[in-house]
Amino acid sequence: MSCSNTNCIEKPVAAAFKKLGYCVGRYPWVFLLIPLALSAVLGGGFHLLHHREAHDVEDQFTPENGPAKDERAFVKEHFPHREFSRQRLYTEGVYASFIIVNKSNILTVEAFQEIIKLDERVKSVTTSKNSTFENLCAKKKSKCVQNEILDIVKYDASNIESTAINYPFHQKVFLGTVIGGVKYRAGTNEIQSADAIRLFYFLRDDIGDETDDWLKKIVDEFSSETHAQLDSISVFTSLSRGEELKKNSKSVTKLFSITYFLAINVSIFSCLRLDCVRNKVSVAGVGVISAGLSVLSSFGLLLYCGMPFAMTVASAPFLILGVGVDDMFIMISCWQKTKVHDRVEDRMAETYKEAAVSITITTLTDALAFYIGLLTPFRSVQSFCMYTGTAILFCYIYNITFFGAFLALNGQREASNRHWLTFRKVETPTADKRGNACSVGGAYDPVTGAEEELPINVFFKKYYGPFLTKKWTKVFVIFLYVLYMGGSMYGCFQIKEGIDLRNLAADDSYVGRYYDNEDQYFKQYGPFVMVIVKDETFKYWNKTAQDNLTVCLKEFENSDLVAKNKTVSWLDHFMGFGKKMGFDFTNEKKFWRFLVSFLTMSGLTEDVDIQNGSIQASRMYVPTINVKTAVDEKNMLNFFRDTANNCKSKHGVDLLVYHPAFIYFDQYAVIVSNTIQNIIVATVAMLVISLMLIPDPSCSLWVTFAIASVIVGVAGFMALWGVNLDSISMINLVICIGFSVDFSAHISYAFVSSKQKTANAKGVDALYNLGYPIIQGALSTVSGVIVLSAAKSYIFRTFFKIMFLVISFGALHGIVFLPVLLTFFGVWGKGRSAENGQTMTKSSELQKINNSEEYKC
Repeated sequence: MSCSNTNCIEKPVAAAFKKLGYCVGRYPWVFLLIPLALSAVLGGGFHLLHHREAHDVEDQFTPENGPAKDERAFVKEHFPHREFSRQRLYTEGVYASFIIVNKSNILTVEAFQEIIKLDERVKSVTTSKNSTFENLCAKKKSKCVQNEILDIVKYDASNIESTAINYPFHQKVFLGTVIGGVKYRAGTNEIQSADAIRLFYFLRDDIGDETDDWLKKIVDEFSSETHAQLDSISVFTSLSRGEELKKNSKSVTKLFSITYFLAINVSIFSCLRLDCVRNKVSVAGVGVISAGLSVLSSFGLLLYCGMPFAMTVASAPFLILGVGVDDMFIMISCWQKTKVHDRVEDRMAETYKEAAVSITITTLTDALAFYIGLLTPFRSVQSFCMYTGTAILFCYIYNITFFGAFLALNGQREASNRHWLTFRKVETPTADKRGNACSVGGAYDPVTGAEEELPINVFFKKYYGPFLTKKWTKVFVIFLYVLYMGGSMYGCFQIKEGIDLRNLAADDSYVGRYYDNEDQYFKQYGPFVMVIVKDETFKYWNKTAQDNLTVCLKEFENSDLVAKNKTVSWLDHFMGFGKKMGFDFTNEKKFWRFLVSFLTMSGLTEDVDIQNGSIQASRMYVPTINVKTAVDEKNMLNFFRDTANNCKSKHGVDLLVYHPAFIYFDQYAVIVSNTIQNIIVATVAMLVISLMLIPDPSCSLWVTFAIASVIVGVAGFMALWGVNLDSISMINLVICIGFSVDFSAHISYAFVSSKQKTANAKGVDALYNLGYPIIQGALSTVSGVIVLSAAKSYIFRTFFKIMFLVISFGALHGIVFLPVLLTFFGVWGKGRSAENGQTMTKSSELQKINNSEEYKC
């Protein structure tokens, strides 16, 4: 056969596998024991698991190259921390926080008595080294930073009802993030009542072990806190996300045994035969063990190599157990097509030759889909993709060695006509003596010399296939496909971006209660965003330069997400001071004469970086409001950065904007573009593999169609199922490309290369060959991940939801949509003949059937 049919790679691959199969059949114990020994050695890498675990939320779930990280580096260089100021922090800080809720009005003597008691208890918490808050606290002017609201009442609850508190600013103290659920006195800014109070306890950031110990003690003591006189008390610390992320990954470990049980049972049920000799129960069990060994070996190898183990990797074994047994079904399917009276070595050679392209396509497309995920800037995704892609490669290796060796040993048992369980020889059934399933076995088809045809294949050939190709059934399927695409397109317009940080913790975590209270009571006022003049040549004393900067700062107030006339500017304060004192600070010499003393006196020295007699950078603060949703966060981030860029182009003022929360908001800037990039790269790669290994270029059209259709379906329905487009779902969309190829490439080729004369007959023929294998693969994969639906974590449930959609829609295309559509648009696919004049019919990743002498199973 010439290379014009693109079989230049397929043919030598099949020949090489034929030789390998012969060797495995000849020396099965060698190929069985070497993988076991290799797994034992590589499995030793698991003793490094504790050292490789990566639970830092910023490191794992924010983009590596996010602009905010460069912005933070600039702020850190020019505005290092000296005296503590929460507004000036370039990180989140090291802290514990409490939200105390009393909906009837928390500004009462009784409520504040309890709040002050809580404050005393917090400050009395002692670490293992007898350190308390007083020893560890962040300090300003050599004193621990206290809570503003308690300072206002002077730590005396009786003062709360007699003290008039203005909101959000009370005597230049910002209370917007401290008091929530505020109701004003009519016509004033004075608070009449409030629903919640938030307390912060900031610690030093240079004594990690001690502060970490104190924060963990806080969580242990207060995370389950209830109070009779208050509605609720919720707690959160700067360690909470990482600690809860760590617990999250461990919470699914207990589900792995259930998954293993399901995978074994699905595999056994799929391979169950009533013939006591041809039964493949033990083979199916070893196939699941092979998948387990691949997880052990691949994970151990990467742990030896120092690859970080992110929490997302904990879901990989569930997927591998499901996907890993697919190749087993291919091997068993091809084995059953060989002649039962041939030598085991010859049967193995034919099995491997027929399975070669199928399992290679399956492995390459799935593994490549994961490795393409390494292009993403999220370390959690990179870690998951590296571990899972490598595990799939090990599945491939162990299937053609370890599992193949056991298949050969099982073949020796079948050759001697022994019972699958007792290994006792049984009689061979004859036409007049069938016997029972326990005492007679070893039946085969005398016409083909292979094992008897399975009833499920007969079902697809005689019942399902003809039914699906009826005129009115086709009309209904087309109508169903239109509904599918309509729902998918609608869902695509409902997609929300970004991962909610609360979803990194378990559903019943104390973190969730804190976030709920924060959303309900403290979303009116958002962060104070730093607006930094980074042009070291900027002439702050020049009137024109001042006017340009003022215009820029005013432009930041053009958004509904920014408070009006609340911008905090050291330059405005300085110029106001000069005007009050009668000084002309537009004169450079006078500007410099009073600047340093003013900054020192007013406590603004940390907002102006003065080096070598010039201002290298300075910063102002723009307060945000009503940043309540992920959409608001995205819009706010884009608005600030766009405004800063426009300011430089329009007014010549080089600005940089930053807030510690921007580190997490950066995901919005890259998630969509990165998803599109990965999908395009993966699609192109899948098409190249398909064209190389499936000898019919016309199949690429149907592969492309199926990929696009499944991706649109998964993206749309995941949005309708409440799944956001984030770093978790993004990689699953790329994964679905690999599975789309698995379900589509071969069924389309089986159709166009069928020797049947009519389009309907081609469709029935394709379903006869592929229907059951597709169902086997879908069930095995879903059984591997279905237990994750019971997980108490958003991340693992999201993984299940998307994989369920991927497999369901992939199988739906394989056994419903594609066969019908091909009968309309695939009629050009007439039977193709090999050079020797014989016709061959390709199957799927789960079954390949050829009718030529050279390629017959």
